[in-house]
Amino acid sequence: MAAVSVFRAERAWIEGAFRPAEVRIADGVIAEVVLLDPSDSLADAGADAASADGVTVLAEGEVLLPGLVDSHVHLDEPGRTEWEGFATGTAAAAAGGITTLFDMPLNSVPVTTTPEALAAKRAAATGKLAVDVGYWGGAVPENLGSLRALAAAGVVGFKCFLVPSGIDEFGHLDAVGVRAALAELAAFDGLLIAHAEDEAHLHAAAAAVGAGADGSLGRDYDTFLRSRPPVSEEAAIGAVIDALRETGGRGHIVHVADGAALDLIRRAKADGIRLTIETCPHYLTLAAEDVPDGASAFKCCPPIRGRANQDLLWEGVVDGTIDAIVSDHSPSTLALKSAGGGDFGLAWGGIAGVQTGFASVWTEAARRGIPLESLLSLFTTGPARVAGVPGLGEIRVGTRANLTVFAPEREWVVDAHRLLYRHKLSPWDGRRLRGATSTTVVGGEIVYRSGDDDARARPGVEVLVEVLA
Repeated sequence: MAAVSVFRAERAWIEGAFRPAEVRIADGVIAEVVLLDPSDSLADAGADAASADGVTVLAEGEVLLPGLVDSHVHLDEPGRTEWEGFATGTAAAAAGGITTLFDMPLNSVPVTTTPEALAAKRAAATGKLAVDVGYWGGAVPENLGSLRALAAAGVVGFKCFLVPSGIDEFGHLDAVGVRAALAELAAFDGLLIAHAEDEAHLHAAAAAVGAGADGSLGRDYDTFLRSRPPVSEEAAIGAVIDALRETGGRGHIVHVADGAALDLIRRAKADGIRLTIETCPHYLTLAAEDVPDGASAFKCCPPIRGRANQDLLWEGVVDGTIDAIVSDHSPSTLALKSAGGGDFGLAWGGIAGVQTGFASVWTEAARRGIPLESLLSLFTTGPARVAGVPGLGEIRVGTRANLTVFAPEREWVVDAHRLLYRHKLSPWDGRRLRGATSTTVVGGEIVYRSGDDDARARPGVEVLVEVLA
């Protein structure tokens, strides 16, 4: 597809508001943003422009957004490419309007806990990226004391688990380990991001619901839900906050599912603790009451909770407690996802949602009367700030020309078999969503256009750490 040099829109998201504008691109960078007179008709202006090379005039009902940013994606390459891979995962991201994503340090082999493993990831990504990609490192017992070297190699921060990760090669940190990691990172202002569930509470809950020796729980979703209670999240988040208070470090809680934990987070932020949090589309749009027995496509950890809990999360979206909404795209093979014939204890716990996340959240927000404007920072500058990369998620002169053309009122029905990620399984399968990505632009190059059956790597797309170097 050809490069586009000019975009004209009646509604472009610039400096926190929708404005009529013309965005001009040169050498993959936004060269000029011209605000237009609202009284001018873009339809009339577009008649001549439509025939000019490199000029795109947005259709009626479309809006021009900064490219969306997703700071929590598992691409699983190298080593477990049969789970996802750079090519399929970034293609699905492009189709979902995402122009930049940050890859988690697991479930690839090797896990990204050394500079050598990071180099292996970069090498594996060569020629496969449809969008820009940056990388998280991991903080595990084996690499504490050597995190600075991995930061210098180019990771944007360090992921840790407070419970077993599900992957043997990525160990978890206990309370002492979390404090040690934060103290080490505080020396160079590094960021620790944490999967916050408490191991002791999970053990007690598993015993209470009668989990099998192999971890089996059966096909009843309520049993699985009770095996990972909200108190587990609250205890672990409290432990991270205590460690941040003690060390003065920076922390981020990934995939917050428990709405009741938001009060704890609000108090910590009010106290000046350097803490950010994220939640995910599945927690904001899916509810425990609607999960059928044996429907392991819905399994994730922490789990999807009930509607009353979802209401609390939406309060956190509206009042600014939640800093980012990200996919936590965590696919696996269909065999792993259906292990045990739908046993919620044995099936892999992860939801693939990188392509459907923005539309699903906007659908639910619109139902609740929440305007699109209230969501945009959570999908753009919010995740960019979490990853510590300035300039992402903005339409501004001098920034990389990453743009998303979105049709907020266009409806479509999710057909899992037509999604672009590797394994065609989605908890949103069959749902009617509001809002569709029309065009995705990375570095001034169109990488996806509505109706494409794929989104391939383009010459203008780079590994993000190399773009910034």
